[in-house]
Amino acid sequence: MSGDLVMSGDRVDFSSTLVLVAALDEEEGIRLTLAELKRFLGDCRFVVVDGNSADRTVAVAKSLGADVLHQEGKGKGDAIGYALRHLDEDFDYVVLTDGDYTYPAEYVPRMIRILEKNPVVGMVCGNRFNSHLHLGAMRNVFYFGNRVIAFTHNLLNGVALHDPLTGLRVVRGNIIKGWRPKSDGFDIEVELNHHVERRGYRIAEIEIPYRERVGEKKLKLKDGIAILKRILTESIH
Repeated sequence: MSGDLVMSGDRVDFSSTLVLVAALDEEEGIRLTLAELKRFLGDCRFVVVDGNSADRTVAVAKSLGADVLHQEGKGKGDAIGYALRHLDEDFDYVVLTDGDYTYPAEYVPRMIRILEKNPVVGMVCGNRFNSHLHLGAMRNVFYFGNRVIAFTHNLLNGVALHDPLTGLRVVRGNIIKGWRPKSDGFDIEVELNHHVERRGYRIAEIEIPYRERVGEKKLKLKDGIAILKRILTESIH
């Protein structure tokens, strides 16, 4: 399927694209993740924000040509915020993805192309909840939790997203540059949805497959509670 995503005469320029990956003890997945991203995006800027991994995540990331930032705090949201505070360059597009090899990189060029052709769209998200999803890739409890959170998010936010918590996103650089997220953890996706909306942009989704993660899952029940709190907090501001 990847062959028709970037075609001669309609080639996406990735020279002004930043790929940002928050990682913690992802030695197994980060190699596969970065190698696949490089295959489809070539020589764009890759930055891994490491949350003090105890394994070889940093060494593997560097061996694949990624720049590594060493996070001072904890959590995915804190990692993204740390990167945004320490990266001064201007990028047309910022790709946000996880380091566990769950999100297929072959869809990223198409996501960037949507932004290039649609100035009213500020962010494109990969929707996991479609006919491609096999429940073996997502435990039933996480599937159910995601559906509850999606319903709550859409009810209070007023933006109909099938997968508001997806970890694969491409956002315009002018939207995310200078942004100072309040979220420390996995509630960062909810906050970013609201941020894009408040900037006056639409959010688009494309259907993607979702793979079973490589390595240990980090999401816990307490993270779901934090996400619901973030939805409530953002909806009243």
